[in-house]
Amino acid sequence: MAKRVTTLFIRDTAINLLAMKGGQLEKWASSPLEPGLVRQGLVVDEQQVADRVKQIFKETGAQTNKVILGLSGHESLYRIITLPELPEDVLPEAVRREAQRTIPTPLEEVYYSYQRIPSQRGECRVFLVTFPRNLVDALMRTLHEAGVKPCVLELAPLALCRIPDVPRAIVIDARSEHLDVMVLADRLPQVIRSLSLPGEAGSLEERLPFIAEEFNRTVAFYNSSHLESRLDSTVPVFVCGDLAEAPETWPAVAGEAGYSVSPLPSPVDLPEGFNANEFMVNIGLALKELLPEKEEANYSLVNFNALPEAYVPPSFSIARVLVPVGLVVGIGLVVLMGILVLQTRANIETLGYQVMTAETNVNQQQSEVTQLRANVGATEGKADVLHSTLTVIERERAVIIDDLREIYDLADGESVNLGTVTHTRSSVTLNGGAVDVDHVFRYARALRDSEELANDPRFSSVWISSISNAGRSFNFALAK
Repeated sequence: MAKRVTTLFIRDTAINLLAMKGGQLEKWASSPLEPGLVRQGLVVDEQQVADRVKQIFKETGAQTNKVILGLSGHESLYRIITLPELPEDVLPEAVRREAQRTIPTPLEEVYYSYQRIPSQRGECRVFLVTFPRNLVDALMRTLHEAGVKPCVLELAPLALCRIPDVPRAIVIDARSEHLDVMVLADRLPQVIRSLSLPGEAGSLEERLPFIAEEFNRTVAFYNSSHLESRLDSTVPVFVCGDLAEAPETWPAVAGEAGYSVSPLPSPVDLPEGFNANEFMVNIGLALKELLPEKEEANYSLVNFNALPEAYVPPSFSIARVLVPVGLVVGIGLVVLMGILVLQTRANIETLGYQVMTAETNVNQQQSEVTQLRANVGATEGKADVLHSTLTVIERERAVIIDDLREIYDLADGESVNLGTVTHTRSSVTLNGGAVDVDHVFRYARALRDSEELANDPRFSSVWISSISNAGRSFNFALAK
């Protein structure tokens, strides 16, 4: 099943929500904020912003739990620190001490989070980020009021660093209220500069000199510590925010170095007409869970949950669930086994009665079968006798038909006319008339000479029982 993620990013001028399922965009919405509700990443009017958040979730129907939350990069610091190789249980304290030593802001005023990154043998490198407590606390109170439950927190610059899929790149995110410049190399954000823009600089043209200056300063800083892999004109520069919508300003930003400037491309397919530039941070947040699987990918390795421990949802304890569940299941099994035993006994008694009834029925049926067999035997004997009788009758019938056919065939319809013919199996009597006596005698001879089979007379004797009127009337008797 495709994974679904919901991302939320609240910046000074708008609330952006974006939900994705797998690699497909499902829902998105942007709600503008009046000036002063959020200032430099800090939620000033928590109630009004909470109402806007409620509204945008209601309008989109997006899920309010397990939300990936973006945090402005205002006043955040990023470091790659190197420590001796350490056991995992010692690393948290070592990172805290190193952060306390290298971060200019007191740790009581910031939250910090970190991730181990690839290191050489014998050392431990850590990507460390700190961000103001007041920004996070105000944001979490606002979301609590809105009924939204974030499970992951990430800073906006790190979300943008996850988008480019190139070995090295420079990313510039210029908005009306802030500027982020990021240098990516070896799949890591090597340098991130997050600055608040001067309040008096309103239009992009007015802010452009400041953006160009910070861009050049960031490049120079990186090049000064990477003399063998300096950022030259072959390194692409990606822009988002206000710069992405003003291509005419790009030459002023790139300066004379000849960098190739283009909008930051989305690594996922987006519907036609969708303004990816407006939701670029949300896309980077979604990629925390939905990063495309590609061979030899160059996406950023930095991917950790910066949500402070105080706001992490209570961890799910499998033991706390399994123990009572196990007891309930155990009791249920005992009760179930008892019920099954009782049911089994009842079933056995019922089956025993059914077996006895079945045996009685079987005995009765066996008796009936025996009687039927006897009846069948008698019937078969009768059938044999009947069959023999029918055979004899059929044979005699054939003989009679044959005799009658011969008697009528030998009579000449013109000189001898037959009247009544009676066949009694062993004898035949017939009467009729003829033209004269000669034809009567000629007919009698023909009957005597007729053969049923070769040399086998049909009639054993033929005699004229009476003749009168010179043959015009006669009676014959034939013996079989």
